[in-house]
This record gives sequence, structure tokens and C-alpha cells, in this order.
Amino acid sequence: MTTQPLRTAIRGVHVMNGTEDLGVRTAVLSDGRIEGYDLDGPFDVEVDGSGLVLTNAFIDPHVHLREPGFEVKEDLASGLRAAAAGGFGTVVSMANTDPVIDNPEQVRGLLEKAADIPGARLRPAASLTFGLKGERLTDAAALQEAGAVMLTDDGIPVADSDVMRRACEWAADLGLVVQTHSEDPSLRGAGVMNEGAVSERLGLPGNPREAEAVMVFRDCQIAAMTGARVHIAHVTCRQALDVVRWFKAQGAPVTCEVTPQHLTLTDEALAAFDPMVKVAPPLRTAGDVEALTEAFVAGEVDCIGTDHAPHTLDEKRQDMLSAPFGIANIEVAFPLLVETLVQPGRMTLQALLHRFQHGPADVMGWDAPSLEPGSPADLVLLNLNDARTVEPHTFLSKAKFSPWEGDALHGWPVQTWVGGRSVFERG
Repeated sequence: MTTQPLRTAIRGVHVMNGTEDLGVRTAVLSDGRIEGYDLDGPFDVEVDGSGLVLTNAFIDPHVHLREPGFEVKEDLASGLRAAAAGGFGTVVSMANTDPVIDNPEQVRGLLEKAADIPGARLRPAASLTFGLKGERLTDAAALQEAGAVMLTDDGIPVADSDVMRRACEWAADLGLVVQTHSEDPSLRGAGVMNEGAVSERLGLPGNPREAEAVMVFRDCQIAAMTGARVHIAHVTCRQALDVVRWFKAQGAPVTCEVTPQHLTLTDEALAAFDPMVKVAPPLRTAGDVEALTEAFVAGEVDCIGTDHAPHTLDEKRQDMLSAPFGIANIEVAFPLLVETLVQPGRMTLQALLHRFQHGPADVMGWDAPSLEPGSPADLVLLNLNDARTVEPHTFLSKAKFSPWEGDALHGWPVQTWVGGRSVFERG
């Protein structure tokens, strides 16, 4: 591993995050922390931050890094580097690998391997049930002691409500977050896209909003019943949002996320039978996208979770019924939302930063990101001024394709530091 220079000065940069705006300063990093601002040299490294924004690196509570078992799609090295290229300093990896991350030795193994990779910091989730079978609970206490920060069977809904209840009771005692994949399996059936006018026109099996809303209600009700911190992943429709709003108003300890794809794409994107945009839960209608956007802007959605889900191009080129669900998006998530929400004036840059920083930290129960001297130097330098085209062949992820290919976006990360160490520099 490269030795980190002792002192780095980032000159003439606008320093801000989701709650603070320190104006144009020279930021000084040393020994893995923010040493202060406008300090005297000498410096080992100097970075010209003129016209750029320096902010806390992002947190993603929902990524699929595919290791172990699916390294042909992604591995820790490619995934953590791709996350850093997207401006993320910390990511929570999902447990639906092969083998499933359901024992403490696997958790420790992931952390040990990730420690030697220059990229985002790994915080692994572990499965809620052994083998993601929804039957027998994993040893939550042992998994937490090994370093797991979340319990989730993401990718597969926990159909048995009693299993979900017992898992939440245990998680509540430990203070662990339980993340859900909230879809009723019997209502979802074999649906490969949103059930509605487009699926009927295409003759494809649909997945109704009700499958999501029904299970979101159950999961929120169990959160209220047990006191567990339940995080509803990838909310996609107005009905599910209404359920989350209602339970939050009653004081239930629930949070929710939306993905970049569900804020920017609709089911019309599948009109050409393109499995590139086949995701689970599915893309919904323009009305649902608007409902999600309004809630996101208003702060009723806690954070962005990318649900970065890389596959091989050959897999995604299969027909709509056979191709796997998922989009790889972690390198474009922030600029995509700068372009669609900040540039048109629907929300401020500071509000968007909050959803990428303080929002996920609150969900996870972690310390709030800070720019104060002495804070960890997990930072990202952003270019809000110049548009850059999405070119998937340049991705650090193994999934070098994207539904946004060719789009010109503002807000690209220029450089990312994790623990004061530069782990990504564009160009």
C-alpha cells in the first residue's frame, strides 16, 4: 500500500456539506484527519481546488459487491474502487453472495481483504437468515461482533412474518439495523416489470405496486411492534411512501431510501424490451417517479441507496424473462441527481449532499459527517461547473455499460480521500 503523505493542502476550494458551508478556504489534511483551514505549510501535496466543492465523502447503505462467488460480475477491489470514483467513502455490502455472508468468519474475511484495497471503506451486512432461506435466524450478536453493521436478506423478501419479528426483536436488543426487501412474493409472482399499461402493451408479466406496499406495511408494523430500526430499501411507488409516512408519524423507528434509477427512469424505458433497465423492485410510472421526487426533495425519504447491482453484459443481453435484475450505477449516482434535481432547481446542492451524507449516517446510527478540524478526512472534491459525458468503458466497475450512456452530467467527483488517503483521482 502507498504511504500517505503527512500533509495535504487543497487550495481555494468551496468547503461545504449537507449542514455546513464554510466558504472558500484552503483545507489541510494530516494523519487521516482534517487538520484545519488556511494553515501555513510546508505541505507534502498541494491540490488546486479552484472552482470546485470539497465535501464529506458519501455513504451508501446498499451495494452489491458480489464477492464471494460472483467475482466475474464484481469483486471487492473493483467495487470499492468504483465506489470511490463515485465519491463514496463508506459502503455497506449486501450478503446475497455465494456462499451467503451468514457467519462471523466470512464477515471478518471480507474486512481483512478490504483493508488492503485502496477504495471506499467496507462495512459489510450479514444475512438475516441462514442461506437467505427465510427460515433459521443467523447469530446476530456474533455477526455484529465480527463487524457486520446490518442484517438483511436483500434480494429475497422474508416471507415468514414470525421470522421477521424474531429477527427484529434480536436486532433491537443489539442496536442493529434491519434492512428489508419489501415485496410480497405471492403478489409479485413472476413479474419482470411494473404491472400496468406498459406491461400489458408488451405482454410481459407484471409486478404490482401492491406487492411492495403490502410488505412495507408489514415490515413497518413489525418495527413498531419490536422497536427495531427497520430500513425500507428501494421504495418505488406512492403507495409504499404513504405507508412509510404514516408509520413515521406514529413514531415507528423506520427509515427508507430511494435509488437513482427509480428517481430518473420509468417503465417506459422497457418499451424496447431492454433488460438493461430490468430491476427489482421494478421501474414504475412517471407518476410514481414524481411522487418519489417530491418526497425526496421534501426530506421524507431519508437517503439515497444506490442498490449498485453489477452483472456481466452477456447476462444483461438475455431476453426480458431470463436476464437478471439490477443496474450498476455507483459511479454516476451523484452526478445523475445533480443533473436531474439540482441543475433544474428542484433542490439545492446542500440538500442533495445531506441525502448522501447525513441521511445514511442517521439510518445506520453513525456519527454525522463533519468538516470540523479533527474530523476524519473522508472527503470528495466535486466539479459542479463542467458537464461530462457518461462513458461506461471508463468505469472502474466491471459492469462497463449503463442506461445513461452518452448523457452529459454535472457534479462528477474529481478526487476522493478515505482516512486522509487519496483513493481516486479522475484523469
